[in-house]
Amino acid sequence: MMEEFKSLVTEVLTPHASAILLDPEWGLPAAKRRAKNAGLLLAYEKTGYDKTGPGRLGDLLDHWSVQRLKAAGADCIKILLYYTPFDSKDVNDKKHAWVERLGDECRANDMPFFLEFVGYEEGADEKGFDYAKKKPHIVAESMKEFTKDRYGVDVLKVEVPVNMKFVEGAKSFAGKAAYSKKEAVELFHQAAAVASKPFIYLSAGVSNAEFSETLELAAETGVKFNGVLCGRATWKDGIPIYAKQGASAFRRWLETEGVKNINNVNDRLKAATSWYSIYEVEPALVA
Repeated sequence: MMEEFKSLVTEVLTPHASAILLDPEWGLPAAKRRAKNAGLLLAYEKTGYDKTGPGRLGDLLDHWSVQRLKAAGADCIKILLYYTPFDSKDVNDKKHAWVERLGDECRANDMPFFLEFVGYEEGADEKGFDYAKKKPHIVAESMKEFTKDRYGVDVLKVEVPVNMKFVEGAKSFAGKAAYSKKEAVELFHQAAAVASKPFIYLSAGVSNAEFSETLELAAETGVKFNGVLCGRATWKDGIPIYAKQGASAFRRWLETEGVKNINNVNDRLKAATSWYSIYEVEPALVA
């Protein structure tokens, strides 16, 4: 069922996308059904993190390497890292070394390295007000660290530096302000200013409407972001359709609501800028 779900999402939505992110465990059959225009990012990490000790340390898939992912058809490698500057020096030094090793492995295999980092605070509600106040610093410091050349990261996949539910005046506003609209704009600029590598925004599982509004705010700020990588903001509302009504009904949902969702995001990417100028290259022509 997982393979079928991923295959349907891939087949219907990749004609509207430049690439798709999949995992090699359940996603390789889906990868064969992507549109010719769409590149393939493959994940290299195990889902979740080590819960036996501090720091939410990640681990790699047991039977995969960058070399094997490349042979399986990957155009890029994606790694997810849970990261906060508030962790101990020992924990973060382990994470820094881990990313350095991954960067070296990607360089050795001539594979672009996308690093996704997600902030956290142990024991906190990461969707709550108190964490929302800390989120801008966590995002900016993570971007500042992993934009360094030592890590070999080619593209940073980052959270937006604010939680839209706490931006006063936003349509997604939930009633308690962590930042004014003016402060939110400044926080976008502060995070973007520390990055010397291209960065794209992740949706973090929010609704399509909230992510679309987030991108509208990013456009309003004028920061030079380079795109997005989002999944659940396009297809998660179709999960009950698939679960209760099956594959045919889910395909119909994707062809209508799913395509509408991805086009909502695409329409708001007119403000995004190309990463080509950062690396001083020209776009390749795809036959």
